[in-house]
Amino acid sequence: MSVQFIASRRPGKPVTWYVYAFRGGPLILKHVGPRKPRLGPSEHAAVSAALADQTRIDPRSTRAVLRAWCPIDPARDAEEAAPEWRALSDNTKRVWRPHVDKIEEKWGKFPLSVFDDPRMVEKVMKWRNEREATPRTADMGVTVLQHFLEYARLNGRIRVNIAKGVPSLYRGADRADIVWTKEDMDLFALKAEAERKSHVTDGLRLAAVTGLRREDLVTLTWAQVGEFAIVKKALKISRRRRRRVVIPQTPQLEALLAELRTRPRKAGVETVLVNSKGTSWTANSFGGSFSRMKQLADIHHVDEEGARREKHLHDVRGTFCTMLLTTWGLTDQEAAEIMGWSPERVASIRRVYVDHARVVVELGRRIAERQLKSS
Repeated sequence: MSVQFIASRRPGKPVTWYVYAFRGGPLILKHVGPRKPRLGPSEHAAVSAALADQTRIDPRSTRAVLRAWCPIDPARDAEEAAPEWRALSDNTKRVWRPHVDKIEEKWGKFPLSVFDDPRMVEKVMKWRNEREATPRTADMGVTVLQHFLEYARLNGRIRVNIAKGVPSLYRGADRADIVWTKEDMDLFALKAEAERKSHVTDGLRLAAVTGLRREDLVTLTWAQVGEFAIVKKALKISRRRRRRVVIPQTPQLEALLAELRTRPRKAGVETVLVNSKGTSWTANSFGGSFSRMKQLADIHHVDEEGARREKHLHDVRGTFCTMLLTTWGLTDQEAAEIMGWSPERVASIRRVYVDHARVVVELGRRIAERQLKSS
């Protein structure tokens, strides 16, 4: 095993280096600066301690069970990881691993049996609240802990999962009423065109007529586009299985696909979406480009109280759902089956964006009729 250096580069921020004792191992140094940091005696000592720790783990400890669920070395996922961890998408594993490290840092040395104590709920709440300044990160940590404890419960290591039922801190967790409007999409497209990034708009438009998530958008291939529908196995796991996505071919989708076929692409590139170089996007590169264009276009949702909330790519799925309800007149149940949502969530979108619009149109019609009668 060798020391792992990871550089985090974000627009407008200094380069931050994260140094791990080995791939998947504990963090031994965080350094801000453009150049790769050099390790001193204390860092080398931390590496040695981490390597030694690998050989003496108490099998009753939280650390032992945690590593049985998620191996410390990602390269050994297929060999040593629990089936529940192996079933996660690569992107989910990447996002969850730092939280696994945090859980190990917090409770790894304690016996796993401590999580059977009801008083641990208070400690988990305190751990969550310590990161209140970054609520989405705090909530993700609890989510990872919940999945780990469920694995431990199902394997007879603990009796209860005390992380279940811990509420979210993030105010934007319920986003059922947030969708991208036509005005949002037009503004985004104008900004992207001005920045010579129209290929990013292709992804937004495809999301609006398919409802696909980011990972499924960038991995969609022409082979998965059929005469009557797009049929694709979703990368995201829902209810412990990968759902098969079936998107009906609508005139809007057909027209966009015909346009996307004309995009310059390198030989052998089979994805529907391509970047400016004619190659396939990665989920992270598309996500980063999309976020930059969205920020430049200043796309926000304003709620009834006037509070502004940032709109995400995931919210475009609500736009597709609205099209299913309005343009194609699907029922809540039919739209829910396509979206992979509950009928209740679809109903909430219908109330906000469909029924409300119809009420306004009807009021306008009645006002116009009254004016005609009075004249």
